[in-house]
This record gives sequence, C-alpha cells and structure tokens, in this order.
Amino acid sequence: MTTATIERQPDIIIGVDAHKHTHHAVALTSTGKRLANCAFPVTTRGYADLLAWANDHGQIVAFGVESTGSYAAGLARFLTDHGIEVREVNTPHAHTKARVGKDDAIDAEAAARKVLAGEATAVPKRTDSVIESIRFLMVARDSAVKARTAAIVQLQDVLITAPAQIREQVPSGGRAAVTHCRKFRIDRSRLNDPAQAVKLALRALAMRVADLDTEITDLERSLSTLVEATAPTLISKIGIGTIHAAQLLITAGENIDRFRGEAAFARLCGAAPVPVSSGKSHRMRLHRGGDRKANRALHMIAVVRLRYDPRTIDYMQRRLTEGLSKKDVLRCLKRFIAREVFHDLKTDLGTT
Repeated sequence: MTTATIERQPDIIIGVDAHKHTHHAVALTSTGKRLANCAFPVTTRGYADLLAWANDHGQIVAFGVESTGSYAAGLARFLTDHGIEVREVNTPHAHTKARVGKDDAIDAEAAARKVLAGEATAVPKRTDSVIESIRFLMVARDSAVKARTAAIVQLQDVLITAPAQIREQVPSGGRAAVTHCRKFRIDRSRLNDPAQAVKLALRALAMRVADLDTEITDLERSLSTLVEATAPTLISKIGIGTIHAAQLLITAGENIDRFRGEAAFARLCGAAPVPVSSGKSHRMRLHRGGDRKANRALHMIAVVRLRYDPRTIDYMQRRLTEGLSKKDVLRCLKRFIAREVFHDLKTDLGTT
C-alpha cells in the first residue's frame, strides 16, 4: 500500500458492543457515515482480526467500547498495548432503545457516535497493574466474607429449631456458638436421632466458618502486602486500613491521571454535593451514583475519625453549632476525605 493510498483513507471511529463470547464492531467516518459492521470472537486472535478489520477501513481515531471493566477488559488491554486510543462508553439509555430499537450493530454504532459527538471522553482504567491484582484478591475476599456470614446465620437458624437439650447448651452470639459447635461429638450410628443429626449439621457449619476464617485471613495478609507497597501515604492516614485502601485503589485505578481533578474522583465515589433546594428550603445532598463500595469506604473512614481523630471531632462540634445536622456534617466529611484520598493516591501512584 502506497503513502498516497494511506493518505486518502478516511478517519474513522470504531464502536464496539461487548459480550461474553463475541464483540460486535461498527466503523463510522468522521462525518458520521456508517461504513461497515462485523462480529469477532473474544479471543486474542479475534482482537487482532478486529484491529486489522478496522485498519482496512481507514485511519483509526479512537475506539468507543462498552463494558471496559468486564466483557471488554481484554479488548481494551489489547488496543491500549497497540497504541490505539480507547474511550469508555456507557450502555445506551432506555429512551434510545425505545426510539431506535436494540441489536448489537445498533449498540455498537451508538457507542461510536458518542465518541464522535464528544460525549464519551472517559479513559478506561488500566487492568495490567498491581491494582488489578488487588482487585482479584478483593473479589475472592468479599465472596468469602459473604459466605462466612451466610454460614453463621444458617447455624443460628438451625439452632432455633434444634432439640432443646442441644439448643440450651450452645451459648448465644454467632462467634461463641461457632466455637462451641465445632466441639460436638457425633454418634454416626444414631443419625436417625434428630439430636445427633443436628449436631452434625451444626458442626459442619461451624467447620465451614473456620475454613472461611482461614481463607479470609490469608487473603487479607496478601492484600496488606500489596496495599502497603502500593499506597503507603494513603494507609498512613487515620481510619484508612487495608480493606478501605484496597477499595479506593480499585475505584481510582492505576491511571488516576485520567480524572480531571479531585471533584471528578469525588463524584465517582458518590461524594459530590448536588443541590436539592426547593422554595424556601436551601440544602445540598451527595450524588447517589458512582461506586457504592468506594462510598461505603469513605463513610466508614469518616465514622472512625469521628471517634478517634480530635480534628474531625472538633469539626463536627463546630458545624453542629452552626446549625448543620449530623448527617450534613458527615456528608461534608466524606467530601473532604475524598479530596484527601485523591491527592494521596496521586502521590502514591507517581503522578503529578
């Protein structure tokens, strides 16, 4: 292919509708003309074929890709590694689906048009760094915590209907009950007796809790090692432990410089104030969107500081005397903590 031929090729935008097994792509020119569409398998070879297909249709300006944090994570990594600009695109609004219908080609074209119109400007999070390792460990840890809670609740439910001679010897409280039930001795030759069967069920649940405790401890130890090495400034602040720091790292991502500023990070964490005034009422509340796990981390950090940090306690008392409610002060604290976390993360992740 000659240089003259390359120069005659149009600038194009590629939109991608991502699914588990296939990605559907649509190519648009810079004037919005639809050139072609095609589906590709979700494999390394499929990614290469998609990129080659796109290059055949013109000079690639950018890819607009849906689900860069899930189904299209592999494609986003592949395109970034090949120097292609990738923009994260939200799924189509319900009004759009009602107006123009829905299929893979329509969704892919909508993604491309959002990039063309300048609506899709978000850069996807990097998923090839230590923060992705932290995310994997957090997924496993959160799952184990939920399973442990379910096992403890189920053990307590079984105790409610257990024979009185068993129920009355088990101490109240989840942890105390688990410890006691692990020591049960079972006569397996008498499992037709409900007392023996319930002992076996309770011990099995208690052993499950113990196994999950071991799993959670091991995962948290590994998380602590990674988080301490990745975000030493962040975890040095009062109220920010390994788990909260890990969640905030996952929310921010390795390429934290993709945020325009700390206000954008606060909005992503659901800590950005929005007006909710009406008539004579003038007040603010926090944005209810964003990453709710990050929002919970900010909330728990604020709660800990209200108990142990003199500066935060003094702030609470001063704002209460000014007429704010405790909830309003907590919202202010979450916004402040989001700002502090953003700058600490920029320091730890080596951006300026």
